[in-house]
Amino acid sequence: MDGKRLFLIVPKIAHPWYDEVRKGADAQARALSDALGVAIEVDLMPPATAGVAEQNAMLDEAARRAPDGIALDPLDAVSRMPALARLRERGVPVVLFDSPSPEGGLTGIGNDYRVQGAIAAERLAGLLGGSGKVAVMRGFPSAPNHRERFDAQRAVLARHPGIVVVDGGTDNDDIDTARREAAAVLAAHPDLAGYLACDASGPIGIADAVRAAGKVGAVKVVGMDGIRPILEAIRDGVLESSSSTKPRMQGSMAVLMLWQASLGMPLPRAIDTGIDLITRENVDAFLAADAG
Repeated sequence: MDGKRLFLIVPKIAHPWYDEVRKGADAQARALSDALGVAIEVDLMPPATAGVAEQNAMLDEAARRAPDGIALDPLDAVSRMPALARLRERGVPVVLFDSPSPEGGLTGIGNDYRVQGAIAAERLAGLLGGSGKVAVMRGFPSAPNHRERFDAQRAVLARHPGIVVVDGGTDNDDIDTARREAAAVLAAHPDLAGYLACDASGPIGIADAVRAAGKVGAVKVVGMDGIRPILEAIRDGVLESSSSTKPRMQGSMAVLMLWQASLGMPLPRAIDTGIDLITRENVDAFLAADAG
């Protein structure tokens, strides 16, 4: 093997959150290239739509480029992704990001998604004093991280007998879908007191729907993740806060782990990149970091 490396990132779909992952991945690739004198190329390969079949097809396309490693944000349990099994049979190193670490030897890069979902739900329950009608929007239902957040949120809310949970829609990790779903929920439940989401699309769509319905402040929304539209909605008081992953760190660690794997070195089972709680009190610092 020569000094060049090609690492591919296969996300769930094209989305601003993955632009942040790419920034972290590129920064790590530059640092390694400069320090080691190795040309490292990183490419983001999003499926055109969020679907399990589409993501498997993208993995097969990625394999045809003969990469030195692939970082995957899976839309389904890895045991149900045949293209991933084919990659591993060929000996292509694969790490997961924004996903729980499964059994079977794959490294997972991200955070504890149950804890992340619980942080958001506990904050909302506190804001409502443990009482009121709350909607919870699903992300992509089979995505492991979205499912863990959703289940954790429902479990927290179930501990508050004064909270009534209603279906908040399913956004399938699409902002426009989240906007339409939230608008329908707000119209169907004029007494809605709170809203939760399970991915980075949900809070953006919910915020837009809350603005359009004239419900800013009347419906308390605790978001998920911290990309710029979410930060701006927190600054403007449309979202009360957000329980956030660290996408640039995930991208950086994914490239570092793929580099290690390309050398034949053993990898840890999981790398915890942490969770931020973003509020109006600290959002300016996050906005400044995003602009940098």
